[in-house]
Amino acid sequence: MPHTAQAPTPPPSEGRAAHPDHLGHVIFITASAAMGGFLFGYDSSVINGAVEAIRDRYDIGSGTLAQVIAIALIGCAIGAATAGRIADRIGRIRCMQISAVLFAVSAVGSALPFALWDLALWRIVGGFAIGMASVIGPAYIAEVAPAAYRGRLGSFQQAAIVIGIAISQLVNYGILQLADGDQRGEIGGLEAWQWMLGVMVVPALLYGMLSFAIPESPRFLISVGRIDRAKEVLAEVEGKGVDLDHRVAEIDRAMRSEHKSTFKDLLVIGSRFKLLPIVWVGIGLSVFQQLVGINVAFYYSATLWQSVGIDPSSSFFYSFTTSIINIIGTVIAMVLVDRVGRKPLALVGSVGMAIALAVEAWAFSADLVDGKLPETQGVVALVAAHVFVLFFALSWGVVVWVFLGEMFPNRIRAAALGVAASAQWIANWAITASFPSLADWNLSGTYIIYTVFAVLSIPFVLRYVKETKGKALEEMG
Repeated sequence: MPHTAQAPTPPPSEGRAAHPDHLGHVIFITASAAMGGFLFGYDSSVINGAVEAIRDRYDIGSGTLAQVIAIALIGCAIGAATAGRIADRIGRIRCMQISAVLFAVSAVGSALPFALWDLALWRIVGGFAIGMASVIGPAYIAEVAPAAYRGRLGSFQQAAIVIGIAISQLVNYGILQLADGDQRGEIGGLEAWQWMLGVMVVPALLYGMLSFAIPESPRFLISVGRIDRAKEVLAEVEGKGVDLDHRVAEIDRAMRSEHKSTFKDLLVIGSRFKLLPIVWVGIGLSVFQQLVGINVAFYYSATLWQSVGIDPSSSFFYSFTTSIINIIGTVIAMVLVDRVGRKPLALVGSVGMAIALAVEAWAFSADLVDGKLPETQGVVALVAAHVFVLFFALSWGVVVWVFLGEMFPNRIRAAALGVAASAQWIANWAITASFPSLADWNLSGTYIIYTVFAVLSIPFVLRYVKETKGKALEEMG
């Protein structure tokens, strides 16, 4: 499942006491930037509604289908890797506008493909936009949000992602109803699945328009010498009572003193290839987050339910309800992560996911009767799937990114976060690309594999992961 990294937070000391004169305006700015997160979630999961139609239209096997679905993750990795440098050169707002254009182009291209190859190409373009949005949104929000509100405003990005996932499933369900339950049914000359992929042009255009209504980041403005405009924005988001000259000098000093960490900083001293133990822990957290199979619930759930005899209309509805559960779990995590702590939430999530996945594996082991699971196993599978998503969302879905934003020493944080995020994209791709073939082999066996990874995450957290709650970033070592 897609989740965004928390951008390294600029350390403004005076800004900690700043309270904006118009908090509503600051919320509008934050929500506008978080539209990138909404598109991130929407574009990541909208393909769920088109999987079976694409398989049927192009008459392809599970292996080829998986590559078309998973190929977007290549674009995601490239977009995430390059977005920071692009933003430092042309600004955060221009990056948002480029991302909005790419989302729109991808939506139109995916809805009107000439053949399978260009559908895959538009998936890569959309993936690049997702990767950009995953970096630019949190970075921009961290740079414009007053420190007193930064945590709450920073959560807008994650909330926007899970809402985007839910809305995509609701729209898919609505379109399917218009097409009389047929993913290839025609609506206005196009097949239903084409409308599902094309509708994303609407929020993409809205994101682009909103990007013209919000200010550039003060941090970027100062970096390019536009001091007067930076002061205007700081007064706008932090309040007119702030000493603007001091704030500009403070931000400028912080930027000049920042250490640009590189991959070499992640290596054990005297070694060319051996990573620091803390980096391996970050990679482990990222990989376990994906290897429990969470993206199966958001990329393939409609296909999964149809494979065990549930009709397309109901399968789309269950995909939507799963997304609602995801939102509820995310809210629970946001409420508890600073109260209970990161490590206890991760452990609770691991136990809950392991049990739910094991129950799903049991349910899917039943022989199909007339192409359907027996009633008892069918109900159990549906309930267990929702329980799995709930436990993921209230734990690993949020906690992993909180850990990765806090656990690394300052001197290696940026580079280590980049390596951990890359590991997550790779694991995401591995699960997404392998599921159709694994499901054809043995659906129950596939869920046993995911269960094993959930179980293994428990001793990993207990032994290697240290609690970061209540600790200053400077204490990490």
